[in-house]
Amino acid sequence: MSTSIRRGDIYIIDFDPPKGEEYKVGSEIMKRRPAVVISRDAINNVRRTVMVVPLSSSPQPVPVFAVPVPSAGHNSVAVCDQITTINKATRVLRRIGSLSSEDLRLIERSVLDALALS
Repeated sequence: MSTSIRRGDIYIIDFDPPKGEEYKVGSEIMKRRPAVVISRDAINNVRRTVMVVPLSSSPQPVPVFAVPVPSAGHNSVAVCDQITTINKATRVLRRIGSLSSEDLRLIERSVLDALALS
């Protein structure tokens, strides 16, 4: 990915396991889907990886774990207990937008709660 990836941007990410679905473990997020970059820009600029929170339109909002993020689209929720680090070169496909500052703050609080850091 040649463009600068920024915190709060939404990208289509390929979450499929490299060897196929038979290598999926537990309830990991799968398939191509949008995700929000939550790692800080200083890290995004120098590392080959970024930290993301997957987005979904299927789960019902659940406080802390699946929080509504309207700026990502109708019925979008951030699945904050599925935070993951991905390779930029192989997993990040294309930028589709960015979150509002309010929605990004909500994800930040929810990730902190999910990790018991608040």
